[in-house]
Amino acid sequence: MSLIVRGYSALLYTMAFIAGAMLVWLMVSVITSVVMRNLGLQPFAWLFTSAEYGLLYMTMLGAPWLVREKGHVHIELVTAVLTPMLRQIVSRGVALTCVLVCVVLAWKGADLFLTNIERWDYDVRAYFFPRWLLTISFPLSFGLMAVEFSRFVFGRELMHSGEAGIHD
Repeated sequence: MSLIVRGYSALLYTMAFIAGAMLVWLMVSVITSVVMRNLGLQPFAWLFTSAEYGLLYMTMLGAPWLVREKGHVHIELVTAVLTPMLRQIVSRGVALTCVLVCVVLAWKGADLFLTNIERWDYDVRAYFFPRWLLTISFPLSFGLMAVEFSRFVFGRELMHSGEAGIHD
């Protein structure tokens, strides 16, 4: 079992690393595009398209890790005034809702992914790019987010701390 947990964690951290690399690529591509325009040159078509793909991959690949690290945005104003027992109920209920939403989105994403494969769909802007390479990120990411949110439903740790305000 430990091997499965370590493999899963390695997958999550690898996806987060790739998301970080995409963030660096976005910075490089935007700066390059702006410099080229200021020099009177036409930026490469693939530069803009790859930045768009980078935005998608960065968001989708980094999201499960953010859920694990509680790096997503949530507001503690309500949970701060609740009793510990009520806070636990509310927090687990919110996490359960997140699991259900992620499962539905993973299901629909898998359907879209399979449709793209079946139809041989391509994104044909700067270059021919198989669309399934974009949509595979939906079931993967939302599926892993469902797993991570379910840790807050069934595990010891709560998603909400009950401490309102900004914390380091």
